[in-house]
Amino acid sequence: MAEQKRDYYEVLGVSKTATEEEIKKAYRVLAKKYHPDMHPDDKEAEAKFKEASEAYAVLSDKEKRAQYDQFGHAAFDGTGGFGEGGFDFTGADFSDIFGDIFGGMFGGGFGGRYRGASNGPMKGANIRTSVRITFLEAVFGTEKELTLNLKDPCPKCNGTGAKPGTSPQMCPKCGGKGQVVFTQQSFFGTVRNVQTCPDCGGSGKIIKDKCPDCGGNGFISSRKTINVTIPAGIDNGQSVRIREKGEPGVNGGPRGDLLVEVIVSPHETFEREGFDIFSVVRISYAVAALGGSIMIDTVDGRIVYDVKAGTQTGTQIRFRNKGVPTLRNKEVRGNHYVTLVVDIPTKLSKEAKEALRRFDELTGDSLTAVERAGKGKENGEEPEKKEHKEHKEKKKRFWEK
Repeated sequence: MAEQKRDYYEVLGVSKTATEEEIKKAYRVLAKKYHPDMHPDDKEAEAKFKEASEAYAVLSDKEKRAQYDQFGHAAFDGTGGFGEGGFDFTGADFSDIFGDIFGGMFGGGFGGRYRGASNGPMKGANIRTSVRITFLEAVFGTEKELTLNLKDPCPKCNGTGAKPGTSPQMCPKCGGKGQVVFTQQSFFGTVRNVQTCPDCGGSGKIIKDKCPDCGGNGFISSRKTINVTIPAGIDNGQSVRIREKGEPGVNGGPRGDLLVEVIVSPHETFEREGFDIFSVVRISYAVAALGGSIMIDTVDGRIVYDVKAGTQTGTQIRFRNKGVPTLRNKEVRGNHYVTLVVDIPTKLSKEAKEALRRFDELTGDSLTAVERAGKGKENGEEPEKKEHKEHKEKKKRFWEK
């Protein structure tokens, strides 16, 4: 049976509400304590360093952290963890961590054995952009077109960066390895230092005659239009990943990804919480008292709802499966909650006022309650009994007419 991974927050010793700075601080402590260069041939320290680095790589990345919070370790099934091929550290920034601990001796990456050869194939950088959509487009999904500046291999030099008829040469300083290695004494002891070769920038090659079209970088930028599929149920701030539409890779590596952050415009009627939708509907005093049919707007269109007689303001009703679809299955949706608010009229005609006073007389005579209470005390009669007696007499006169 495969070993069960520990919770990433538990590994770093932080809470699930920890800030980016708290996560970085916790990892800095563990990296300093368990770094393999500080514990040669210590398998336990090496394992703890790997575990902490994996946790930091996920929790320090906003998108990966959101995926982990929602799906746990299952969000990264297929990346393999620290097994065959190792955990995917793409996007994780360890430069300031190791710079703080070791004074930059690792050149902004993992030191020693954990830093791969920089002149090997490397995935290109991710590109981030954003797109604004409406509330309903977020609920049901949509298609958008984005126009971006993207790099492609230079057609003149075929991506080599060298002038046609010439070719890059091996860097004499690093021997084509892309790195220079040396040892240094520190308060930790003897530390192996690995830095990117300053002459070739880690490519292992030197270009003497640069391509006139691309200036030696091997790429040409151009405006391109990309179609983005926004899935139903996406929420404000979430991103859509488009594979291999980012920066070109280095030394034959794959392109990076395009990360499109979705910004959802607010709706004038609906508000969203998770996969549920909330709205407020105002109803008349007559409908609230006597009952009646009203029209209610939902994301699926208007529906007719029968209000029960005697409905109080603030009453909440629920429409099942009328909310936002889940990202995993658009057929599974949240609910729509509607709060009914009784609308009190501010302008009444003379006839309406008289009718309302007549209605009040028949339903408790609340308009003269204070006046009657005062008279009852003057006459030595209990106000409650007198009020009940007058109410019965008025009802009797009404029905005798």
